[in-house]
Amino acid sequence: MLWAPRSWALSVFACEPEYASLARELAPEADIFSATTALQDPHQVQARPSLIAKMRRADLAVCAGAELEVGWLPMLQMKANNPRIRNGQPGMFYAADQVETLDKMDNVDRTMGDVHAQGNPHMQFSPERVTTIATALAERMAELDPDNGTRYQANLADFLGRWQGAVPQWQAKAQPLAGHKVIAYHTSFRYLFDWVGISQVGDLEPKPGLPPTTSHLATLLKRAEQGDVMAVVYTGYQDSRGAQWLAQRADLPLVELPFGPGVDGIADLFDLYDHAIDALVAAQREPR
Repeated sequence: MLWAPRSWALSVFACEPEYASLARELAPEADIFSATTALQDPHQVQARPSLIAKMRRADLAVCAGAELEVGWLPMLQMKANNPRIRNGQPGMFYAADQVETLDKMDNVDRTMGDVHAQGNPHMQFSPERVTTIATALAERMAELDPDNGTRYQANLADFLGRWQGAVPQWQAKAQPLAGHKVIAYHTSFRYLFDWVGISQVGDLEPKPGLPPTTSHLATLLKRAEQGDVMAVVYTGYQDSRGAQWLAQRADLPLVELPFGPGVDGIADLFDLYDHAIDALVAAQREPR
């Protein structure tokens, strides 16, 4: 990093590991805590006493937003009783508020399952949106901690230089994926698929948030038998049994994609993109 001050003023509570990783790029010496790991479903988190204590001390909370954390974050905010990170305060930062999300919906009801009216919240796989979010986050950090404002901006410039240098390399590596089709869980990788040109033609969940049923898997198997599906995709916090069943019977590669930094040797967002693209390219190259 460009700066290594003796102490930084901010204590940062990140809802997800991708935003903890981004915060470290901008404020590497700050006290940064992630409420979840890439092996946890970010929709479902228990408001544990340890999380309440961390949020009570936070100067800044960084979360995906778009209702991803609606089932647990409001409870944490209430129990922590920290006025700095209430909604509408400078200390509460939602990444989705900084960008245009995909798949916004005008009308949502319970019969539709676990859907997000404000759009898909899994923006960590959109390089362009990561750039916008990082810029907004650095500005927010400088607003909260003006004494270190130049440091946040310097680290932002360093991060964006490396990030914008890596994007063309990822695009070149992902070029063989364009036009391929997959069956995957939820819409967890919506932004990644949109970016590299993959179409998700089936969802292992009959409705968002519901586990696969026998009849639904049978329907997906018929779809896979059309012969144009590249792979079955899931991530570490999702139950692999349905994906394994379908991949085995359809004779398709089964691909477990990483969902965030902090697991399996994935130290940061750069590693996350490398691992995800490499896994998809390897599946595309597997003989059928």
